[in-house]
Amino acid sequence: MATLLYLQASPRHGRSHSLAVADAFLEAYVQLHPQDTIDTLDLFALDLPPFDGLLVNAKYNILHGRPQPSEEAAAWKQVEALIAQFKDADKYVLASPMWNFGIPYRLKQYLDILVQPTYTFGYTPESGYFGLVTGKPIFVALARGGAYPPGSPAAHIDFQKPYLDFILRFIGFTDIRWAIVEPTLEQGPETAQARRQEAITQARKLAADF
Repeated sequence: MATLLYLQASPRHGRSHSLAVADAFLEAYVQLHPQDTIDTLDLFALDLPPFDGLLVNAKYNILHGRPQPSEEAAAWKQVEALIAQFKDADKYVLASPMWNFGIPYRLKQYLDILVQPTYTFGYTPESGYFGLVTGKPIFVALARGGAYPPGSPAAHIDFQKPYLDFILRFIGFTDIRWAIVEPTLEQGPETAQARRQEAITQARKLAADF
């Protein structure tokens, strides 16, 4: 029995294209794996600690091998709990819209908490950086109002998919599967619904061997 962690990075719920695609993926997945556990994290409802001075200091204490003062150690336990929850999963689903050509601030905050030295990535002078979250698949459903296909004039302003692809690989993911709804705005509602249905169909196919 596996545990799948579903990360919801959209506050729109019933009106979200990315959540609709991720939900379709999970519906198909659950039919094939009814014994698995699905844990859902709504990042806009989750009480994420602000990555403020205490946590920044605690992070640099780790980087430099310094002991943690008691106040910073207590604050760091929140980070460790969220990282442990993330790493305990066997599989992952992430749903995110594009906001201002990038990702929503709550998803960025969550990733800033997760991506920590000795927890989700390591470093040696000989090998450089290496990820510590390995051997696990992730399905990513994205939605964006415009269209940013590779090689298009707009591709260079897509800071959503390239960033997520980089940061997920940085912490160790190699099996990353994508379904993208685009455009959801610039060509009208009929095009948006057609692209959404195409992504849902693709998502259900990707769930078959996840």
